[in-house]
Amino acid sequence: MLLQSPWQPRLANIEANAAERLALALADDIVEGRLAGGDRLPAHRDLAEKLQIGLGSVTKAYAALERRGLTRSVKGRGTFVAIQQAHGDRLIDLSSNAPPAALNARILARALTGIARKIDADHFNFYAPSGGHLEHRRVLARWLMTLGLVADPSLLLLTSGARQALSLAFDLACGPQGLLVTERVTYPGAIALARRKGYRMQGVEIDAEGMVPQALADVLGSVAPTDGKAVYLTPTLHNPTTATMSLERRQAVVDICRKAGAWIIEDGVYAAAFPDLPQLSALAPDISLHVNGLSKSLGPGLQIGMLLLPTELGGAAQELMQDVPMAPSAFSCAVVDEWLATGVIASIQRDLRHESQRRARLAASLLGTGEPVWHPHAYNIWLPMKREAANSLVAAAAEIGLKLTPPEAMMVDPRDERSGLRICLGAPGFEDLGDALKLLAELLRSQA
Repeated sequence: MLLQSPWQPRLANIEANAAERLALALADDIVEGRLAGGDRLPAHRDLAEKLQIGLGSVTKAYAALERRGLTRSVKGRGTFVAIQQAHGDRLIDLSSNAPPAALNARILARALTGIARKIDADHFNFYAPSGGHLEHRRVLARWLMTLGLVADPSLLLLTSGARQALSLAFDLACGPQGLLVTERVTYPGAIALARRKGYRMQGVEIDAEGMVPQALADVLGSVAPTDGKAVYLTPTLHNPTTATMSLERRQAVVDICRKAGAWIIEDGVYAAAFPDLPQLSALAPDISLHVNGLSKSLGPGLQIGMLLLPTELGGAAQELMQDVPMAPSAFSCAVVDEWLATGVIASIQRDLRHESQRRARLAASLLGTGEPVWHPHAYNIWLPMKREAANSLVAAAAEIGLKLTPPEAMMVDPRDERSGLRICLGAPGFEDLGDALKLLAELLRSQA
């Protein structure tokens, strides 16, 4: 006799077809632990009747869950939950701007099975050429096409992570005596990298759409025409403020940089959230260096970085990479190729968008008194405040087991009084995140 399923049938409250609503409802309950590993799901026909949806919709939803590795089907017995949640007492990290976990052993096992039939042994027997194997560049060029970028593989360099690609972009566009212009608060990794390399940095005022064009024009206008200069910015889901530029703002920035003779270094690691917005590198491919990677759009373990170059810098990049090879893992590239071919990447990205929305809304509801700036597709929210207040909260949070990013790490000028708290939502489990946000909300109220 078959065991009765413990799941209470429901459809997710989103605008989508029945199969997608069912798949999201089940995925939520599995990830949050309301369904445990080994629990049986309802039979297809019984579920279709209870929810008043088509049998085909149930079949599609169950197939989507199995592709994600959340369920497994056993012939003659039914469909079962395939994951278990692990919890432990430890520091809750709200400082790492990683996506929520979307990959598991079953997804990876399926990928390995797929690539086993077509793996090229030479990719493991010999060193990769500078910038990666040509066929791997072609694979990643196909992925960049989903962001609206037409990438010539000969101008696409692959690295072991986006930060390596960013380091190479800084060296190519800025040079040892050049000026690096960026938002006055920006990605901590970029600031740390620029400081280690000894670059001069200049912060530019930001607003709800990111870098302010007139402020950028003023800064670039003060630089001597003969000096090297590069503008580094994140036009989509700016880290840490979550600001996203409109098309008009993007075009204004491009026009200003072109007039000033400045290279654009575009950080596109969050661009997959808005594939319909044009990349700066699509608007101005001749003056733009596009940096991207898969750790934010799929998972931190996929350390593949990309640097799409303008034609003028292709030769200089190859020379620079001769001394420091940066090619990514051949296994990682093969996995991406397999996932592109089977549609798994698109599925994972849909799931990540749904999960990021859920987490951002939870954070906004719990931290509403702090007037957070948030976007439903971002992996963090931003609480603007004075630098001193932010430092005080970081220290107080550490005492109760919450790790936050120190404000100075995100500030081009560490003396600037205008700062804030970046609260990252992706790394903790959903239950831990809720507990952490409640504790943080109490801290905010106590220090208001």
